[in-house]
Amino acid sequence: MHNHPPPTAYARLLDKKRRPTQIMDANPENARLLLVDDKPELLNSLFEVVVSQGYQVEKALGGRAALELLANEEFDLVLLDLIMPEVSGQDVLQYVAEHDVTAKVIVVSGDASFSGVKNALTHGAFDFVRKPYEAAELLATVKKALEHHRLEERNLQMENHLRESEELYRFIVHSSPDLVYMLDRNGCFTFLNDRVDALLGYSQEELIGKHYSEIVAEEDLNAARFLFNDRRTGRRSTRNAEVRLRSKRSYNSVGETSGDYQSRVVWTELTAKGIYQQLEEREERSEDNFVGTYGTARDISERKEAQQVINFQAYHDLLTHLPNRALLKDRLSLAITQAQRNKRKLAVMFLDLDRFKLVNDTLGHTMGDRLLKAVSNRLQSCLRGGDTLSRFGGDEFALLLPEVRTRDDVVVIAEKILDRLSTPFVIDTHELYVGASIGIAMYPEGGDSGELLIQNADIAMYYIKGRGKNGYQFFSDEMNLQFSTRLSLERELRSAIGNDELRVYYQPQVDLTDGSIIGVEALIRWQHPQRGLVLPGEFISVAEETGLLTQLDNWVQSFAFKEVAGWNDSGFGDIRLSVNMASNQLEQESFSDAFFKSLDASGLAPDHLKIEITENTIMSDMEVIVPKLKQLRAKGIHIAIDDFGTGYSSLSYLQQFPVDALKIDRSFVSDIKTEQGDASIINAIVAMARGLKLDLIAEGVETQAQLRYLRSQGCSEVQGFIFSQPVPAEAMVTLLREKPFEILMRKETQREGLAAAAV
Repeated sequence: MHNHPPPTAYARLLDKKRRPTQIMDANPENARLLLVDDKPELLNSLFEVVVSQGYQVEKALGGRAALELLANEEFDLVLLDLIMPEVSGQDVLQYVAEHDVTAKVIVVSGDASFSGVKNALTHGAFDFVRKPYEAAELLATVKKALEHHRLEERNLQMENHLRESEELYRFIVHSSPDLVYMLDRNGCFTFLNDRVDALLGYSQEELIGKHYSEIVAEEDLNAARFLFNDRRTGRRSTRNAEVRLRSKRSYNSVGETSGDYQSRVVWTELTAKGIYQQLEEREERSEDNFVGTYGTARDISERKEAQQVINFQAYHDLLTHLPNRALLKDRLSLAITQAQRNKRKLAVMFLDLDRFKLVNDTLGHTMGDRLLKAVSNRLQSCLRGGDTLSRFGGDEFALLLPEVRTRDDVVVIAEKILDRLSTPFVIDTHELYVGASIGIAMYPEGGDSGELLIQNADIAMYYIKGRGKNGYQFFSDEMNLQFSTRLSLERELRSAIGNDELRVYYQPQVDLTDGSIIGVEALIRWQHPQRGLVLPGEFISVAEETGLLTQLDNWVQSFAFKEVAGWNDSGFGDIRLSVNMASNQLEQESFSDAFFKSLDASGLAPDHLKIEITENTIMSDMEVIVPKLKQLRAKGIHIAIDDFGTGYSSLSYLQQFPVDALKIDRSFVSDIKTEQGDASIINAIVAMARGLKLDLIAEGVETQAQLRYLRSQGCSEVQGFIFSQPVPAEAMVTLLREKPFEILMRKETQREGLAAAAV
């Protein structure tokens, strides 16, 4: 047995529409008649008269039989005798009245007394025919009764249809997701559907008779007034507008216990159409025959909120909620227009945080994000009303200062910013310090367009950053030339990668015991078509800032892998290759797979490769870099800390690093002036390397005194100009073949032996 849910109101209405009231057709064979008499001969006689007209006829012998037929079947007309035993004609009339039987009743009786006729008509009989009857009179009365019955049924059906239509309309209107309303000519509500409660919190009774201004937000009253007062006709008669309506409900804008409640506003799309009196065909609609307005209000709050979020995201930085560069440029364009009109100045500051990368790399991006928010709050506290602070991305900010009189006004704000940032930021027990390099461009001398002002402020910022950071600098034309050169260098460097202008040079690494070349360091050079050979010091910083450094490192490594593998295959021994590696390359998620793929393709054995990485690179993100270094070490690749002693790693960290060797920085080697000179830092590094069982190599060795001192301290491997500058591959092959350093070291050993014998 199936349990079906009860039908909805709408389903019941549709069901009524599918079952229209049946109307008796005027055609006689479609009319059903019931003949009632207790005498069979009279019943049959009546039957013969009626059936001759084509009617469908049923006979009931006596009142009881009539009641059974009326209970189970439908008839259009009943011809009823009054005087019958047990169940009389009066009883049948009473049954018809009590059970809402729609059939008309004609009494056919021999009781023609006034009281009998009156009683029959009073109890619902349509007419009275006295026995004995004339057939023609009887049939005329039957026809009249059937026509009357047909008219009543038709009226009933029309009433049913009208009622059903009204119910359906009412159901649709009150079930609508939109608020449906009607106003009179004065703008007062005459109708509101049930939606008003859910949408605005008002009952219909509260608003009926009230002016629409009761619920329209004050800022949208003019829009609503125009909507309802505009008398348009034809296809343009319906108007719509986005209007905020005041809800009766409130919300707590501060906190549950604050008591600071504000009225809730609902965004709606309001439609309105004028209602006019019924007019003659030639009359025009006008103010005189205007009756009122009807329309709908659709809740579009979610759509407006989504639009606001999208608009906010388009013009604001999502981390700090500051204006982004798009919004700053819009405001800057407007400020320039106003400055031109009023003959005023304005300033653009470009600000880059100092030491932020150290915090971000050491403590992680989450801490870096929190620091950026704290910095933006401090920067905002330095601004005047009307100034705009924007985050350009990363740790870069831009400030628009409209209507400044002199440079001194800008200097006051710049110094205020530097002073505010000098106080440490305390985040989760971490005391963090950041500074700022600020470049400033003034309108009009520093640029006459928004794009030029931002660019020149950026140039000034790089200028101060290159001169010690944590300060401010106004733009000048001389800086522009330097920046143009830098931009040109960047553009040419990008082209150099694809135009085969890069070269790999090699500097030999020499074993001090016998002077043999045991390894080479791969170093990049740029063979510029006009400027000749360009050294790394002129372009590496540009490559790092523009994101090209990783691409350069990948190219050098791939090229050197194949070249050194070829030398070893040619019989030059087990030459070890050293390559530099920056943090940007190691931090890439795909680093390990790409690096090992390049190494495998070259044919260079992993134990013939040494990776040189600085302390600062390891410390920048130990959680990411140290595991990757361990992967390299597990493959048999050697790891050396380059420029050792210039970073900030502690001995405890050094023990955790997966390294094989320390490389003494050239700055410490250059301090060695004589064989007996004070080189305590080198002595400490040598002792540390011995204690940790690490190999030691010194770079930048240029003199015999430096060579002898390092050799006396137990440093077994060096590289430097005393042996060779970095040279192209062809020259390096010559050195490998001729082995000149072995002769040099034999002479040096002999000299040391003679000196010892003389003592």
